[in-house]
Amino acid sequence: MKLTHINENGNPKMVNVGAKNITERLAIASGRIKMSKATFELAISGQGKKGPVEQIAIISAIMGAKKTSELIAMAHPILISGTDAELIALPHLPGFELRVKVSTSGQTGVEMEALSAVSIGLLNLYDMLKAAEKGMEILDICLEYKSGGKSGEWRRE
Repeated sequence: MKLTHINENGNPKMVNVGAKNITERLAIASGRIKMSKATFELAISGQGKKGPVEQIAIISAIMGAKKTSELIAMAHPILISGTDAELIALPHLPGFELRVKVSTSGQTGVEMEALSAVSIGLLNLYDMLKAAEKGMEILDICLEYKSGGKSGEWRRE
């Protein structure tokens, strides 16, 4: 398989998507953050020093999707049609799962936007709770689903 971000001289390049058809594209990514039971209960209670950590994680995830092309070297700046983030409490972990859905009508996909959104959202959750616990773990960031474009639909099994 040929890597698309390397030119014939072996140098990095940004793929030219100008000739691609505009299609509806969707990507869903997820990740988790694991913490102690005490930190989890503090986050759920909303009584931490930094306020409503769950809402901050969601807002920062949306911001992360919007800033992807500034953070990922070969990502194209794209017009995002929508971003939806959901933070799910996982008492058994204990911790949270962050799921983000990103959509666009465009010539390139939004997988990197969804993955960036999850990463930034979880990092912000860590930042909001680090005073209570430094040993939290960010886990399992992955693409769950994508549709649109030449490669069509893909779903994690």
